[in-house]
Amino acid sequence: MTKIAIVGAGAVGCYAGAHMVRAGEDVTFLDAWPAHVEHMRAHGIRVTGVTAEEEFTVPVRALHLTDAQQLAKEAPVDIAFVCVKSYDTEWATTLIRQYLAPGGFVVSLQNCMNEERVASVVGWGKTVGCIASKISVELFEPGHVHRGVEKGGAGYTIFRVGEVHGRITPRVEAVCRLVGLSDSAKVTTNLWGERWSKLVANSMQNGLSACTGLSGNAMIRDDVIRRFAVRLGSEAVQVGQALGYVLEDILNIKPETLAAAGNGDASALQAAEDILMAGAKKRAEGQRPSMGQDMAKGRRTEIGFLNGFVVERGQEIGIDARANAVLTDLVQRVERGELAQDPAHITGLRLN
Repeated sequence: MTKIAIVGAGAVGCYAGAHMVRAGEDVTFLDAWPAHVEHMRAHGIRVTGVTAEEEFTVPVRALHLTDAQQLAKEAPVDIAFVCVKSYDTEWATTLIRQYLAPGGFVVSLQNCMNEERVASVVGWGKTVGCIASKISVELFEPGHVHRGVEKGGAGYTIFRVGEVHGRITPRVEAVCRLVGLSDSAKVTTNLWGERWSKLVANSMQNGLSACTGLSGNAMIRDDVIRRFAVRLGSEAVQVGQALGYVLEDILNIKPETLAAAGNGDASALQAAEDILMAGAKKRAEGQRPSMGQDMAKGRRTEIGFLNGFVVERGQEIGIDARANAVLTDLVQRVERGELAQDPAHITGLRLN
């Protein structure tokens, strides 16, 4: 049997991993939150969703990071899913590297573009990417992960698994099968385009929730914040396309539509807003993007790896991503305690 490690048993790691365990896979969860690890050991992982049918609890094997050395006494790890925040990528990959089988590899199941960070530790040959699109999961409390949107199923593919070189291989098909145990999945030949497209989607939501304190739906219902989100996405699309990425749809919006919507095209703006409003109807009312969850928990945010990354890459090619720069600064100031979370940070902006 394939031996699997989940390094970083947060919301996404627990959600995907719990479904694997329920299907009979050999999974070990490693995490830094003591109360969470102890709860998983005693009570397993509880998964809930928008329907009663999605709820289940499964017993799991969980290790504190300080117990990871136990893996040296066991069969080596075949597939390691790294599910930590971007700023923890290198050390998490280093931790699991020594326990990998000769043919073992690491899957970046994270936000942001972390494959290069993974590869800097284990090499490109042991690096695979996996995007979780529109998954909207939250770790409410130790051992309990909740999904606040309906499953994608046949209507929308949640997981996209790819090799960095774009070819389809048996190992990405194996990863696709594993993540597909929790929802729809596909193997993609366009990992980098998928990755940047998810970055655009995150740039439109995460930082806004972090600095305003609002849920995803509350942000979309506010005319000013919704249009600022569109501008954020438009800038990110333009940077990505200029870098040569072939972008996929973003939150069900065509990238060309999103780019035009932020550049004064009234019909494109209306189309983008209509799609965002329709999407809000499918999401739980209190669901917050992951960075909004991080801010509420007092955790460090990934803003520099999302909107800040868009700004940096834009500067390299001469594109000014001003809205993304403003949001990055606001989130960092809230994070440092210089500002309180407040929608007025966005509704009071005056940008050219």
